[in-house]
Amino acid sequence: MADEIKSFEDLKAAGSATEVREPKRDALGRSYATGRRKDAVARVWIKAGSGRITVNGRDLETYFPRPVLRMVINQPFVVTNTVNHFDVECTVTGGGLSGQAGALRHGLSRALCDYDPEMRKALKAVGFLTRDPRAVERKKYGRAKARRSFQFSKR
Repeated sequence: MADEIKSFEDLKAAGSATEVREPKRDALGRSYATGRRKDAVARVWIKAGSGRITVNGRDLETYFPRPVLRMVINQPFVVTNTVNHFDVECTVTGGGLSGQAGALRHGLSRALCDYDPEMRKALKAVGFLTRDPRAVERKKYGRAKARRSFQFSKR
């Protein structure tokens, strides 16, 4: 057969090959990723473990006292059915608690994809790999806030 494809390069050139992703782990078996939301940046390391999450050297329940924020952070594990399978070590800077929780979720999702590329499909379907582009609108001159006018006084 003259049309026989012989190697992966030929498949790639033909355009019918899908890229095979490899797990990205360091010498300690950890995967690293960065997550962002608003002004917050989260640097996340995950490794196989018992489900312990440490944020800036503190326990998750101590750093994020609101249950809604803890739920947001645990969403990537729920979607991929890996609750209590990974230990998470992260540092979060900038923004408020809500933005930091969103950044941590983004970083966790990306780190899970690096640890096991099979999880990418589930995380992408629910939108956890997309950085949320919304940010605070800037204040304009002649305005009290971004859009609010100063109070009008007739006299």
